[in-house]
Amino acid sequence: MMKYSIEDILKIESEAILNIPMFNFEHVVDRIMIDCHKYNGKLVISGMGKCGQIGHNIATTFCSTGTPAVFLHPSEAQHGDLGVLQHTDLLLLLSNSGKTKELIDLYNLKNKLFPNIKVIIITGNIQSPLAQVANIVLLTGNPKEVCPLGLTPTTSTTVMSVIGDILITQVMQQIGFTKEDYAKRHHGGYLGKKSKK
Repeated sequence: MMKYSIEDILKIESEAILNIPMFNFEHVVDRIMIDCHKYNGKLVISGMGKCGQIGHNIATTFCSTGTPAVFLHPSEAQHGDLGVLQHTDLLLLLSNSGKTKELIDLYNLKNKLFPNIKVIIITGNIQSPLAQVANIVLLTGNPKEVCPLGLTPTTSTTVMSVIGDILITQVMQQIGFTKEDYAKRHHGGYLGKKSKK
């Protein structure tokens, strides 16, 4: 079992963020602009386990910043929730290994319903099955997990969250999203009050 100090963890995770490969971000932003803002589709985000929790956060943040998005649980998709997909949508998958069975199943189900929907994947494995079939791949850099066992998603999910932040903020800038626009979508709570000032 590895032992990390607090300082080690901060250093490892900070370096992982700084080492995120920078290619394809512009292509993903362009794709979101075309599918979600030009053709009025939505961004459908899916992931399993910890990746799914990050994906859910990315979806809700996109919603509050002007881009329609939903989280689709890959297992529930097999029991009817796939019906949320429309032909104008864009699918964003999160899988560190790129081998998540439920996401591979979701990809295959999507192809039977709307084969023309474009697929983006955030992954640490460029050689993975999902990376091979995706239209656009965003790589995490495959960082080492700071879990003492080297198993629990820790650094990898931190990096995925940051990648989501990059996409969200770049799209916000592209659509000219304003404080007033934010207030219309975020009425309650502290942020709702702050956005109205």
